[in-house]
Amino acid sequence: MAHEIPSRHRGLVIESVQKDLSGVHVKSLPTPQVETGSTIVRILAAGVISYQRQIYDGTRDYPFPKPMVGGYSAIGRVVAVGRDAVSLQPNQLVYVDCVIRGRDDPEAMFLSAISDGVNASSARLMKDVWRDGVFAEFAKFPLESCVPLDEARLCQGLGYDVKDLVYMSYLLVPFGGLRDIRVEPGETVVVCPATGGFGGAGVQVAVAMGARVIAMGRNEQELARLKAHVVEGTPGAAIETVKMTGDEDKDTAALQAFGLIDAVLSLVPQSVGQSPHLNSAIMALRRKGRISLMGALDVGPIPSFHIVAKDITIKGKLMYEREDMRLFVKMLEGGRFSRSPNFVDLKTFPLDDWKTALDIAAEYTGIARLVAITP
Repeated sequence: MAHEIPSRHRGLVIESVQKDLSGVHVKSLPTPQVETGSTIVRILAAGVISYQRQIYDGTRDYPFPKPMVGGYSAIGRVVAVGRDAVSLQPNQLVYVDCVIRGRDDPEAMFLSAISDGVNASSARLMKDVWRDGVFAEFAKFPLESCVPLDEARLCQGLGYDVKDLVYMSYLLVPFGGLRDIRVEPGETVVVCPATGGFGGAGVQVAVAMGARVIAMGRNEQELARLKAHVVEGTPGAAIETVKMTGDEDKDTAALQAFGLIDAVLSLVPQSVGQSPHLNSAIMALRRKGRISLMGALDVGPIPSFHIVAKDITIKGKLMYEREDMRLFVKMLEGGRFSRSPNFVDLKTFPLDDWKTALDIAAEYTGIARLVAITP
């Protein structure tokens, strides 16, 4: 099934990686055609991650094929579906997910328009089949990467703006980590650091899951903004803050002052390098505590005897599973998250202003802040 689709559309093409982004251009492109197993989506809002410019200017050496339409994840409207679709329909609102996996091998996993993954199979899947991202008027994605959203419930019932829903791209990441270590309502969870985009989203998600949150960060002003934002959006939310000093013993004592800690979500970005916060969190955990390690942290030496003595579990987690997406949408549609303006403060830019969008995204970070391109 298909609606009328133009033969050409506009997209942001990364032709080469150059420090000044001179290899990136908005171009007229043939509109992708629907095939079995695919969906064609009209992009309404495409999220921009804070370090997207660093990927496309080569500062971060991420492997991806070129030329390639840029992007990450998006909110869009289905315009055509493959003949094997049994649920998705034209005009349906969907979340377009950047995590793409091989149908016959889940190890072949990559992030759309970000990185071609960690093995030859994922690199081939991106290069030959699902090369292009969502910084375009139309995009072709696998059927299973397009998650249906109840537009009436979310927009008319709960009052979300359609474009604001692209904040799912940030919220889903910590949700995957928290689910992976089986965080339960009422547990105390440390989120560290909590002042970045994914860390701030982690605080929102943990609160929505019913946890008591201890948010750690170096920036006291941002920690105060984070706490005020969460409490305003979720009156009665249990949230505390701890300034990260870099002194492992001091930070451990600050965490222990809040009593038993059940779990830790660590989301240290690649730019930070080594940080003693993880050891502080390990030392503060109760017996059989759990840690989800999601960032690019170089952990360095860890207190292995303490980990063994207290039966502590440390799990690495990249992104999230498809089941996580389904459950997250149920939480969102069930009203577990705060409404505007506490859900997200979204700055949008048209496709032609892509460079401004990438620049502002690098600075406009923290809880409930996001930049999006609206083709």
